[in-house]
Amino acid sequence: MTQSKILLSRRSLLSAGAAGASSLVLAGCDTFDFLGEGESKTRSVLEKANDLTYRAQRLLIRNGALATEYSETEIRQGQRPNGSTDPQTAEYLALKSNSFADYRLSITGLVERPRSYSLAELRNMPSRTQITRHDCVEGWSCIAKWTGTQLSRVLDEAGVKPNARFVVFHCYDIYDESDPAAYYESCDLIDARHPQTILAYGLNGQSLPVANGAPVRVRIERALGYKQPKYVYTIELADSFSRFGLGKGGYWEDRGYDWYGGI
Repeated sequence: MTQSKILLSRRSLLSAGAAGASSLVLAGCDTFDFLGEGESKTRSVLEKANDLTYRAQRLLIRNGALATEYSETEIRQGQRPNGSTDPQTAEYLALKSNSFADYRLSITGLVERPRSYSLAELRNMPSRTQITRHDCVEGWSCIAKWTGTQLSRVLDEAGVKPNARFVVFHCYDIYDESDPAAYYESCDLIDARHPQTILAYGLNGQSLPVANGAPVRVRIERALGYKQPKYVYTIELADSFSRFGLGKGGYWEDRGYDWYGGI
């Protein structure tokens, strides 16, 4: 058996294990709301299983192992939007009305040189295009072509400090009108520096549509869809999640979902 097949087999095995432990949580947005209760015994068991999956993947799979990429003939439809599809915050509406000409992406937190990029500056940087499959927690998948700047490039320009452990993505959208918490997500530095992790501004050869996250969304191709935030305006380097939301690492994680979300 070749090394690539061994890696694929390991990934398939680990994915199956993760599904057995955490797919119940990810079956839908409302079904497992009880997992947000701090004393839930089921949540405690699933958190331990997810932590084991994360550690196992980091041990058995090379950090640079790529998610499967597809040919253009396998793109059968437009990328299905998920989550919020048209943010209504005043700042976002103002940016959208001017075709995002005034948009800035800030790199802040535990960095040596805080940075800020316009959409035009991001587009003028070396880009990566990849055709990958988006796997949603709701049970559907979609293959699409994404174009953007590798996240590792902007992190290198900012200079990540040694005590930084996580990358936190701040977004313009309010997912639920009854809950004013702005959407946010995070990943570790291994996923942040993965070659397929990009700040996507293009979809299927066109500019990224608003419904899919314009002007910029994150693609972390070895993770489930909710780990790939849309409408991102700030990337913050941090040593913990304690200052963000409820301290779990993301909007859905604060409501009981698995932080890692790897596939």
